[in-house]
Amino acid sequence: MPLLRADAVLLDHSSQAMSQNIQTTDNGAGTDRSNAIQRFFQRPFFLSFTIGMPFCAFKLLFGLSALRIGMEQGGYLPVIGGGVVIWATADLLMNAGRSILDLLHIPARFEYCTIAQLGRIFGMPLIFLAVDTLIAFSIICAMLWSGWIARLSPAESVLWYAATTLNLISLSLVSIYTETRSTRT
Repeated sequence: MPLLRADAVLLDHSSQAMSQNIQTTDNGAGTDRSNAIQRFFQRPFFLSFTIGMPFCAFKLLFGLSALRIGMEQGGYLPVIGGGVVIWATADLLMNAGRSILDLLHIPARFEYCTIAQLGRIFGMPLIFLAVDTLIAFSIICAMLWSGWIARLSPAESVLWYAATTLNLISLSLVSIYTETRSTRT
């Protein structure tokens, strides 16, 4: 069963679109089950739920933190925070839309996030999706290194932990599955 390697299918947003390029050939017994698992990992519902929506949670919590801290300290942080909250909300709606359409077996005519949607205009949605991933990872780092993560409310902390857990566990499951498939070829 040749498999074009996807070493970390869920490592970043760009894998959402790239995972659709994984190919297998039917080689006998067990292939139907493994292909079903692979198709599940590639479904927009799974990708949105385990990557897109957690990234939206990180963006939203960063925006809310910037708003809160900006209100205390003044300056430009409230404007940035408000913009990030709007951006995160739009991305969350796009991911929810992709999930719902996937469950209804209706192809989506839009990308997973606003930046990738902008990339579609330029014919490069995957590159823009990778930029969105870089920004999301930068937001995570900024929350950690700035100490803002310690200022999250208990409910916000639960959202942060849930998003992190969902994202990392799904990454691990897909990595185990991918490596298992690659060792069988």
